[in-house]
Amino acid sequence: MIKGHTIELTPNNKQATYFAKACGVARLAYNWALAEWQNQYQADKVYRDNCQKNGIAIDRTKLNNPSQFKLRKQLNFIKKTKFPFMFDVTKCSPQEAIIQLGKAFDNFFKGRAKYPQFRKKGINDKFSLTNDQFKIIGKNIKIPNLGWVKLTENLRFNGKIMNATIFKKGMKWFVSIGVEINETPKPLPRTDKAIGIDLGITDLAVLSNGTKMQAPKPLKSKLKQLRRLSKQLSRKQKGSKNREKAKTKLSRLHYKISCIRKDFIHKLTTKLVKMYDVICIENLNVKGMVKNRKLSRAISDLSFYEFKRQLIYKANQSRKTIKEVDRFYPSSKTCSHCGFVMAKIDLTLAIRNWQCPSCDTQHDRDINASLNILNQADRVLTLS
Repeated sequence: MIKGHTIELTPNNKQATYFAKACGVARLAYNWALAEWQNQYQADKVYRDNCQKNGIAIDRTKLNNPSQFKLRKQLNFIKKTKFPFMFDVTKCSPQEAIIQLGKAFDNFFKGRAKYPQFRKKGINDKFSLTNDQFKIIGKNIKIPNLGWVKLTENLRFNGKIMNATIFKKGMKWFVSIGVEINETPKPLPRTDKAIGIDLGITDLAVLSNGTKMQAPKPLKSKLKQLRRLSKQLSRKQKGSKNREKAKTKLSRLHYKISCIRKDFIHKLTTKLVKMYDVICIENLNVKGMVKNRKLSRAISDLSFYEFKRQLIYKANQSRKTIKEVDRFYPSSKTCSHCGFVMAKIDLTLAIRNWQCPSCDTQHDRDINASLNILNQADRVLTLS
């Protein structure tokens, strides 16, 4: 099992300049390789069409058949004359970027991702290193052509170091280190408890035992500040130092919002996995839900997908069970006491409490939904 550990770096000005240059080289190599891939693919397509039109057999030796391996060799052949500045940074920066492009195309051809797009400056700036190109001793990491850079903490995991990616976020530099761990994580103690969870906007998670978990909603609380800083940035002249200062402030605020959200979700999912052996959730269509312009910001702020993702992988590591109820199951409209199903027109989203016309039971809409999700546990598949 490979685990990643992200650690903040504290580079000096010279080291930060090196990182920025390495990110620029990686971006250039990725974009150059993507353009070459498209050109070679188009040339192959034209050649095949001509052969088919003229009734000529296709000569496979005349096809480019672009791949990340061929593009890496091609870049190595021309970079001394066309891109000599690439030698100022580690060789991994351009090479690993092209390997990442190959993986992006592989995911595209297998239907797991969209067509690769060109990278833009200032958006997800990063470069990667192979395990033979860096060394970690204590709170220091050694990088080729640069030397030792300070880390803010020690590496937590013991095992074989596989790779590292250095990236910029919130105007700070971080390194994400992949470590192969041979030890199997110890399972958490059994509690013999099961719980149903209904996700919502007012309360992120409503449990079948009546507990309601409210999320901090950092985007909503910081929205005025975010708008003010965005307006300040838009008024600054492009290329000026004041614009860079405004951009830094805005970037740090975005990073702070992201950290608050991730911290809450990590703590909540860890707590749920520790407390319960079986956790039942809904299969929500989050992609479809965010298309609703009235709810999209609130749903994105709560991060439903990330909540589910963390819950699944933490449960699998701890040998707990996650079960998922079909998204079309009427959990809110079904009476958890007698099973009566209300009509959609009689139970709109505005109604938060309702009385069952069959058994006269009073229901809190969200708690009732979580109880129904729990009751469906024995009839749904386990997620892994």
